[in-house]
Amino acid sequence: MKMKYTDIGIVAVFYVICALFFAETQKLPVESQMYPKVIVIILFGLTTLYLIQMIVNAVKFGTESGKSSFKDFQPKQFFVCLALTVLYVAAVLTIGFFVSTAVFLVVTLLFFKVKPLYIAITTVALLLLIYGAFTLFLHVQLPNNLLF
Repeated sequence: MKMKYTDIGIVAVFYVICALFFAETQKLPVESQMYPKVIVIILFGLTTLYLIQMIVNAVKFGTESGKSSFKDFQPKQFFVCLALTVLYVAAVLTIGFFVSTAVFLVVTLLFFKVKPLYIAITTVALLLLIYGAFTLFLHVQLPNNLLF
């Protein structure tokens, strides 16, 4: 498989994300830094492995622009999801994490025309998983504002 030039941008974005998250992690209390640092290190490692794979593919098979990957790009899907994500972040800060997450999941899955039964199962399962992992297991305080 040829290396795509568009993948260089993806790798660069992920390295920037790693750097930003690592810098923000330094602002946390020392006892709270371990988990985020491990996640950043894993992301950095996976990004580096992808970069190595790209270089190997470039040497073995050559390169290509990568523009053909965007031939099926659907602007409506992209911009609706982007808008929903921005609204979700604002909602987390105003109405709390769990309510806004449930609303975000339902609205997004409805937009993608997922069957209501699967929407219900996905929403309940994900909220229970998040509650169990972050609230019960890791004891992370999730945003809760106006409603909770």
